[in-house]
Amino acid sequence: MAGPTSSPVAIVTGASSGIGAATARRLARAGFVVYGAARRADRLAELGDGVHPLVLDVTDDASMVAGVERVLEEHGRGDVLVGNAGYGSYGSVEEVPLDEARRQLETNVIGLARMIQLVLPTMREQGSGRIINVSSMGGRFAGPFGGWYHASKFALEGLSDSLRSEVAPFGIRVSVVEPGAIKTEWGGIATDSAVEVSGDGPYAERVRRMAKGLSSGIERIASSPDVVAKAIEHAATADRPRIRYAIGAGAKPATVAARVLPARVLDALVARGVG
Repeated sequence: MAGPTSSPVAIVTGASSGIGAATARRLARAGFVVYGAARRADRLAELGDGVHPLVLDVTDDASMVAGVERVLEEHGRGDVLVGNAGYGSYGSVEEVPLDEARRQLETNVIGLARMIQLVLPTMREQGSGRIINVSSMGGRFAGPFGGWYHASKFALEGLSDSLRSEVAPFGIRVSVVEPGAIKTEWGGIATDSAVEVSGDGPYAERVRRMAKGLSSGIERIASSPDVVAKAIEHAATADRPRIRYAIGAGAKPATVAARVLPARVLDALVARGVG
């Protein structure tokens, strides 16, 4: 047991790859005691000596409770929670099984909310803390065949807005990070699920075009995960962190368009992209 520390302590969920891994390493270099949390112990071992591996499943309450208790027992504080664990479940709303829809919401929203519940008592007692929730530019507008994914990210945006007002009097800041196209495993998982669910039914032709365009588009323009990790570091360390960070390829123009364009115009632009 390491015992109480004066160094800031961060927990990063979804740390086994992509944005989470880049964030864990960046915060460790910035002087944080970092716990990289994910289900797969073998992937966590690849993060390096600067990150403490924390095997944790955000769909398993006992796992989350044990993980946060371990951090508090070993270091006596919790300063930053980066809620990054999640995935993209794609397919038509008509065809996605509701069990899969529940899994999407449980992973992307409920698990994140439970982690917040577990760290907040310590942050309130300290009178400080940062909660940084990784949403998506897809949390500001929705396209076809990602209904449950978009639903989870829209929910995350609303949850974060409510939370921000609730915890501000305790010295706790809440930020939302909205990545655009990023070079991670996300795109492959999303397109594979779309084709598996809706690749042979009434939506097949459009889904296959979308999957092909999504894969080639991300490969062509995507930003490095470290671009997002840098924004998360700013949210974790700045005196006045932003409420929202639209970061990475396409994120800023997409979120601005979602805010200012009429819904029918935005629908037409999205439809043109899908084909």
